[in-house]
Amino acid sequence: MGLKKRSKVSAEFSMSSLTDIIFLLLIFFMLTSSLVQINLDLPESDSRTVASTSITVMVDKTNKHTLNGKPLTIRQLEGAISQAVADSDNRENAALTIAAEKGVHWENISRLMTIAQRLNIKAILATQAKKK
Repeated sequence: MGLKKRSKVSAEFSMSSLTDIIFLLLIFFMLTSSLVQINLDLPESDSRTVASTSITVMVDKTNKHTLNGKPLTIRQLEGAISQAVADSDNRENAALTIAAEKGVHWENISRLMTIAQRLNIKAILATQAKKK
């Protein structure tokens, strides 16, 4: 009496095709993430809702900056903000208010926040200036 062995199903799984798909997805998401532009709207404010600080930077749509009413270029801003902090009475708790018009790109606001971080300014308020 001859008994035949049953052929067992192999439990192996080839991962090569799965890794190819994962790498293709990774490349796709890396390429598309560099093309995405984030455009965030800042909350609106007026003089009643913005905390009063001694240092106020206004930014309009044409990328013109004013520090406490004085027009400056972006290159002049860091020195002028540093001087304003040095001139203030409370240097340790200096605060910067950023009032930007609606439509100002977030990179301009981020640049001002980076300047404030370098100068160790503790509070930064980013708001949209309301049109009058």
